[in-house]
Amino acid sequence: MEQPSAKRNKMDKLWAMTVFVRVAECSSFSRAAESLDLANATVTACIRNLEQSLGVTLIHRDTRRLHLTEQGEKYLASAREILRAVEDSELAVRSQLGELRGPLNVEAPISFGHAFLCPALHGFAERHPGISTAVTLTNQPHNLIEKAIDVAIRMDRVEDAGLIARPIYEARYMLCATPELAATLPEHPQDLDPLLCLGVLPEERRTSNPWELTRGEEVVLLHPRGRLHFNSNDALVEAARHGAGVIHVLDIFTHRAVQEGDLVPVYTDWQTSSRTFYAVTTRARNDSAKVRAFTDFLNEVIDSERKPSSFKAVQVRPLGKR
Repeated sequence: MEQPSAKRNKMDKLWAMTVFVRVAECSSFSRAAESLDLANATVTACIRNLEQSLGVTLIHRDTRRLHLTEQGEKYLASAREILRAVEDSELAVRSQLGELRGPLNVEAPISFGHAFLCPALHGFAERHPGISTAVTLTNQPHNLIEKAIDVAIRMDRVEDAGLIARPIYEARYMLCATPELAATLPEHPQDLDPLLCLGVLPEERRTSNPWELTRGEEVVLLHPRGRLHFNSNDALVEAARHGAGVIHVLDIFTHRAVQEGDLVPVYTDWQTSSRTFYAVTTRARNDSAKVRAFTDFLNEVIDSERKPSSFKAVQVRPLGKR
């Protein structure tokens, strides 16, 4: 019979592999420690003990950067394969029991979280009570590997070509106003008073984005000059609900207000542009059963008619060059 100490050593070796893989992915001891919620000294000691156990140097370190040795590169490939096999085995057993367990870290834009994700998450929690979902809402996307993010929601682009992005929702801009205000608007959008138009402020700018509407060969370009402008879709919709003016916002953010009758769409015979939301994962987490369960849930609750083509291209831009 295998001794308890031997079993413990095997578990310690799996943990050391996990730490080593994270250090290699982050190219940093400190970033790996942060993503694992460990002290830097703990990560350093773990790698040192692993190297002593193997009798080889896995990582060369200097004051500026670290890089894997030849043995480290080989061990990284093997460690990833072993850890994936262990996870698959655990998930297979849990799936047979009808339950998935463990933490799931999700990142999403603030407006998307408020308008869609957060109100729907209680359904995911009820379906998978063993999963503890931690949601970070931010308009400044983080590096998925460094922050140990399992799934991120991105709009139009992802920050790295090495990530896997699946389209989940194609939203279209919609002009909305209160029913009372809508009844007073001119028939043609070209005659719409810019002083009635509330604007969305792009990042680090104080001039609102223009609105473009098309109908056949007709094109109308509107420049909002209303009294209120926001860098938040939530605030814009709330202002419109109080009758402050007409807004031009993605339908996913106006859906609830329209359903409740607070706002009504206007100029619906005109075409507007669209934006696509993607569920983004790293290649290492792409096959995770928890990630699949989460993305499947998103696809279920999103209106199927708004789903984009799976062949829609993703614009890739390096992190930090947005």
